Amino acid sequence: MVPNRAAEEAGSARSQQLARATAALSERRDAEGSQSPEGLGAAAANGHGAGALPRPPPAPLRGSLAMAGSGRLALRALPGPGWLRGSGPAVLSRLRDAAVVRPGFLSAAEEETLSRELEPELRRRRYEYDHWDAAIHGFRETEKSRWSEASRAILQRMQAAAFGPGQTLLSSVHVLDLEPRGYIKPHVDSIKFCGATIAGLSLLSPSVMRLVHTQKPGEWLELLLEPGSLYILRDSARYDFSHEILRDEESFFGERRVPRGRRISVICRSLPEGMGPGEPQQLPPAG
Repeated sequence: MVPNRAAEEAGSARSQQLARATAALSERRDAEGSQSPEGLGAAAANGHGAGALPRPPPAPLRGSLAMAGSGRLALRALPGPGWLRGSGPAVLSRLRDAAVVRPGFLSAAEEETLSRELEPELRRRRYEYDHWDAAIHGFRETEKSRWSEASRAILQRMQAAAFGPGQTLLSSVHVLDLEPRGYIKPHVDSIKFCGATIAGLSLLSPSVMRLVHTQKPGEWLELLLEPGSLYILRDSARYDFSHEILRDEESFFGERRVPRGRRISVICRSLPEGMGPGEPQQLPPAG
């Protein structure tokens, strides 16, 4: 069969058009991905309150997905605050030392050690759908003061990283287990229950923690908490901002969807001012 020259030329022209369009799209994506961290949500969102909050404006991704050594997806951080985004550079700067995320703080083996130790105790409890102050939905929790030697070494490393030498810690560690549909509503922990510093290890599922200023709701910060990460809230981030863990349908970090599964957090707190280490505690809300 003799080839149709007109058809060949038309096909070649279409291929060239497609190649040019693909190159233009690639250039545009590269340009969007190279925006500076100052562009992260520079326009403040209005209407944030203590109830359901509108999702802050999307931000360009600050990294790319990569397979971590444990086999789970993780965000490879690029230069800049790849694990934090906020309403503007002023908030990011002001809370630089007050709201801290340390991704990859736990190895896969350490995460497995903690999860394996906690699972039998958590399994004996049922998920609850109300809380004494209505702050948590779909959770089970416990206080734990006895740990295996391996887990105790992990907690000691966490405490050394998060707390100052002059801080005394509550003797019990707070463990909070959120089911996949569970979430924590915006709240500020009472100074009756914990002091100036909270630190938590995140296990099993990624999640997004959102902080919103209690008096200036246009000021907000979001923390991307991957499994194995450590977060620390100190001082102004503790007292001037509410914090919450977003429910699955609202779980975005900028434009990135962060699907929520079951999440366990292991939380240490500094002692409330004027309280002795042995005094009884009622479980506060947690992150």
